[in-house]
Amino acid sequence: MSTAIYRFARDLRLDDHAGLSAAAAHGDIVPVLIVDRDLEARLCSSPRRAAFFCCAVSALDGALRERGSALIVRHGAVAEVLQQLIRDAQAGAVAWSASYDGAGMQSDTQVQDVMEESGTRAIVVHDSPAIPPEESTAARSSGGDGYRAFAPYYETWRELAPGSYEAPLLLSFARTQLQSEKLPQPKDFGSPEAEAGAGPAPAREKLDAFLRGAGLQYAFALNVPADDRTSHLSADLTFGTIAARTIVRETHARLDDPFLLSEERASLRLFLRSIAMRDFFLQLGWYNPRSADETLQEKMRDFPFADSHPQLDAWREGRTGYPVIDAGIRQLRATGWMHPRVRAIAASFLCFDLGVDWRLGMAEWERQLVEDDPAIAIGNWQWIAGVGADLAAYPRIYNPRKQARRFDPNGVYARKWIAELAHVPGGGFDSLRLGSPQIELPLHAAQSYPRPVVDHERAAREFLKRYQEFVKPVAGHQANR
Repeated sequence: MSTAIYRFARDLRLDDHAGLSAAAAHGDIVPVLIVDRDLEARLCSSPRRAAFFCCAVSALDGALRERGSALIVRHGAVAEVLQQLIRDAQAGAVAWSASYDGAGMQSDTQVQDVMEESGTRAIVVHDSPAIPPEESTAARSSGGDGYRAFAPYYETWRELAPGSYEAPLLLSFARTQLQSEKLPQPKDFGSPEAEAGAGPAPAREKLDAFLRGAGLQYAFALNVPADDRTSHLSADLTFGTIAARTIVRETHARLDDPFLLSEERASLRLFLRSIAMRDFFLQLGWYNPRSADETLQEKMRDFPFADSHPQLDAWREGRTGYPVIDAGIRQLRATGWMHPRVRAIAASFLCFDLGVDWRLGMAEWERQLVEDDPAIAIGNWQWIAGVGADLAAYPRIYNPRKQARRFDPNGVYARKWIAELAHVPGGGFDSLRLGSPQIELPLHAAQSYPRPVVDHERAAREFLKRYQEFVKPVAGHQANR
């Protein structure tokens, strides 16, 4: 019986797996995990990410052992390790799931070329998105280069049904004598943490609980940072402990419940829209591999965002003097996750109030987040910075005070994450003013909380002025081309 190697990376599960299904068509599967320098660097950058990854890998190995197999772990350059494994296992094919960022896609291409030059079939499979980029693009009459605006993409996306792939019981794993290195441990990447509950079973439990309960109020929770009831599936999607296809199918099944209220249906549809947005950014990266180095909007490629700012460290540490931003940053540093609404406010503050390049913010958050999706991070950060797929006439600059009054009016979220404000009643701390030496409160515990590091209204006006002065000459030049 012929064999095929499957290289796991961001797809650490056995069920609803496009890559395993493709590999199985070429023989019994040899399951492999390769820890190369790039993966090691990304895991070393975030202790919580390393802990989550190692726990998920252990769960994958356990599932394989239940099938009479085991995960073969190797360290080294991907192409070299695969070539050796192909010889040892006498494999005729090798498969893995596609990357969607420029560096990952370049690596995929290089490895694929090496495999095919040596006579081995190399199969790169779309597993991460619910709808592969080519499928959504094929629905376009103009075709060919993907979507650059979300609205038409979403119209197409919701008309397409995600594929379904063979269940684990239909997969056949090869019995080999190949030797494996030990499973990766958090300490290998400088992490003292041991993540509990990462793997396909906890991910599925999380999804089921969400669809039964919190998901029915998703429309509310998405905009209320203190109501921490979003799905929290971002890390699971990053490392593929659950498939986006599974999430879409299960959410549609939940929508079939005839007893749901209209508001509950609206919440579930909004949740599906968030999965579509994730797919949108993946296809955006797929068709625009240089997006890590150049902005999607050509007119903004030379815009003079700053490489630094005197208050950059205050932003990094959650000491901007704007409670909703500082609470979000401190939540990120404490947990490796930040509420989606607050992410947008904090990112906007960096790009517009401080005028700092979005890449610096993305790099900072990559060192804190458990999730690790470069293409999605690039798409989101460019969107917020007004240089990507958001085609609004002007940058969407969030006012942190107005956002706090709207989405955290009683300061519940701010008090939870900012120790200096923990005992401040109500939302009174939002009334602090520039020029005050500190918040005027009788409580000694609040005395160390900083005043705002910049005046938002002034900073926003100055940024918009620079933006208008930059865009007009650029627009004129493009019109004359």
